[in-house]
Amino acid sequence: MPGTKRPTPEDAMTARRALLDGLVRDADIFEVLSGLAPLHPRNDTFPGEVFLHLAADALEWCGASQAEPLPLEGLRERFLPECAFGGRQNAKLQYAVLAAAAVHGGTEPDLLDEVAAWQTDDFWQYAMYAAVAYIRAAASRAGVPVRQACRDLDESPGDKTP
Repeated sequence: MPGTKRPTPEDAMTARRALLDGLVRDADIFEVLSGLAPLHPRNDTFPGEVFLHLAADALEWCGASQAEPLPLEGLRERFLPECAFGGRQNAKLQYAVLAAAAVHGGTEPDLLDEVAAWQTDDFWQYAMYAAVAYIRAAASRAGVPVRQACRDLDESPGDKTP
């Protein structure tokens, strides 16, 4: 994707579907991440926003709410066991996890202000990890396989605009 082209709603749907399809196939998430890289315009948060909304959809799908919260304790260890984060990476993942919860709660995090301070162009990757963790956690909470949660999320996509 050329750096001057803004992501389209079709690009957003492609990113969403690629992540869901990868989880349905039980693909290695690093392989999925590599496949998504061409959709990421340099110096842009896309497709991070798409993944935050997908994570928020997963929270909605499993019924997470103030009355019935999804515990975040151990989220990374339980639902992203193939990933090892250290130092600043933990903070970036935590930001993406909390930003997705904020979207689920009806707010829009100030991504540009936050990620500009990161001095890297990797927000979209941490948003993908957060979405994977939330989808896996939602499936676990619902007592269904991840592939079923993904199919349900694919059938009733939420806000797909970049």
